[in-house]
Amino acid sequence: MNLKSTLGRFRLVAILEGISYLLFAITMPLKYMMDIPQPNYVVGMAHGFLFIAYIFLALTAIFTYKWNLKTSFLVLLASLIPAGTFFIDIKILKPEEQKLKESL
Repeated sequence: MNLKSTLGRFRLVAILEGISYLLFAITMPLKYMMDIPQPNYVVGMAHGFLFIAYIFLALTAIFTYKWNLKTSFLVLLASLIPAGTFFIDIKILKPEEQKLKESL
């Protein structure tokens, strides 16, 4: 993962955003079953920041790499589905980064 490229940074944020989304599976029961809201607040703030960064980097990648409508839609949709960003990383982002490496 090359963090100097738009795609590399997008991949990193996608993975972090996916992890933050899945952490809600731990923090939501803590909040509502055990009356411990603090972890949910922290994860919620981190997830909100990462979600905005994901959308920004997704739009940047869509325009930079001139992705078609289907790919663009799937990349944006993935941010709304738990574990969707992991699927997108494996199916779209990693192969796209590999193609870029081979073209250099």
